[in-house]
Amino acid sequence: MTDADVETLQKKPPTNRLIWGIILLVVGFLSPLLIPWVLSMDISDGLKTVISGGLAFGIPELFMLFAVGVMGKSGFNYLKRYMRLVMKVYGPPQSVSKMRYKVGLVLFVVPLVIGFITPYVLYQNAFYMDHALVITLSTDFLFFMSLLVLGGEFWDKLRSLFVYGASANFPEKSNQTQKS
Repeated sequence: MTDADVETLQKKPPTNRLIWGIILLVVGFLSPLLIPWVLSMDISDGLKTVISGGLAFGIPELFMLFAVGVMGKSGFNYLKRYMRLVMKVYGPPQSVSKMRYKVGLVLFVVPLVIGFITPYVLYQNAFYMDHALVITLSTDFLFFMSLLVLGGEFWDKLRSLFVYGASANFPEKSNQTQKS
């Protein structure tokens, strides 16, 4: 950690407002977990749909806005600085070893391939139909873990897909691997 990082952590945040803001953020992000409870209620299907949709797409966003309003500018900036420091310490490293990169690529590609072939090949497979949710969650988990395993340089490569002016920069082959 640098001196600026230590200084950031030593600054006293607006405690009560920051705590209430974090509570609102957590409640908002956890609100989709109430959807199964809503679906088990004895109310009309239309009302279940509206409440479930709100819990999934409207309420988390509203709670984020309320949380920022409660925290205020100083509390929100403190939380952003703190999260940036946490990601710097515990986030993916900038560069990784060749073996880790290869493992990460396998973890990245396998879920994509499974997701691509599943509708064509496995839709009539009894094992898949019985365990579709577990298989889907497992492949999603593998995909997101691959992004952590691959490191920061891969994030830059992934980001360059969405930047119009970005171009690929391939390293030159060494003379030892080239045949004359």
